[in-house]
Amino acid sequence: MGCDSGQENEKPVHRVWVDAFLLAAYQVTNAEYARFLGDTRSVPPPFWDDPSFNHPEQPVVGESWFAAARYCEWVSGSAGRHFRLPTEAEWERAARGGREGALFPWGDAPPESLPGYAGRWKAGPEPVGRGDANGFGLFNMCDNIHEWCSDWFDPGYYAVSPEQNPRGPETGGRRASRGGSWRHHIKVSRCAARSSIPPEFQYADYGFRIACDR
Repeated sequence: MGCDSGQENEKPVHRVWVDAFLLAAYQVTNAEYARFLGDTRSVPPPFWDDPSFNHPEQPVVGESWFAAARYCEWVSGSAGRHFRLPTEAEWERAARGGREGALFPWGDAPPESLPGYAGRWKAGPEPVGRGDANGFGLFNMCDNIHEWCSDWFDPGYYAVSPEQNPRGPETGGRRASRGGSWRHHIKVSRCAARSSIPPEFQYADYGFRIACDR
């Protein structure tokens, strides 16, 4: 976990073991989130009526970390098992798709080498699953939107992180997130790249996918 050639908060590279878990193949879509809103009578997130962001197959954006956590609780109640946001360690393990030392899910080739890269993500996120899956069958792991993780964020956490099932610090002011963003100049993140914002923020390039224990 981590990257020696990345930002300081990605160091040191260290070995981590995580228990078996399942991660959704796709980011949660507007169509899925609409069922949650209807069931719980929750207030829609910002951008819900914006045509750049409200296609049913686009990932839902603009929900806070708290709203993403509530969605996981709602799915848990209807599915009869415990769904949650992934930890940073789980997310990075999944993003690598079995390529432990690679920078990106497909290897070390730069994102600009991907087919059609220059014409993608012009005004918002793409409908999920438009690109190739990684080695674990997961789509958009390092592109499209930032994805909320369950952890509090600490830039120095890797120096004290436990080897088994690290879950981040006990408290903090920002929640961890992973993945690239349609809004940034660099659209696709490295597998090890870390990001974070306060949990109450609602940005047009933030969404999530759900996880559960196996």
